[in-house]
Amino acid sequence: MPGKSLPEMVVARWNAFKEFLKDLHAEMRRVTWPNRKQVRATTLVVIVTVFAFAAYFAVVDLALGRTITKVFDLFTKT
Repeated sequence: MPGKSLPEMVVARWNAFKEFLKDLHAEMRRVTWPNRKQVRATTLVVIVTVFAFAAYFAVVDLALGRTITKVFDLFTKT
């Protein structure tokens, strides 16, 4: 910011930061927070989904690994 001294720039930044905090506080008051039951239910869904994907990828990895090993063994046998 040309033309402003360092103290003026610091004060301007500080005022902007205070305004940001006021806006943040006002916005956080408008947020609808989930209750404990909703948090538990969605957390359970996430955990079950993570384990389901982990099992799926483990099976796919095992199948691909065995297939690739068989292909390599087929081409390396003399």
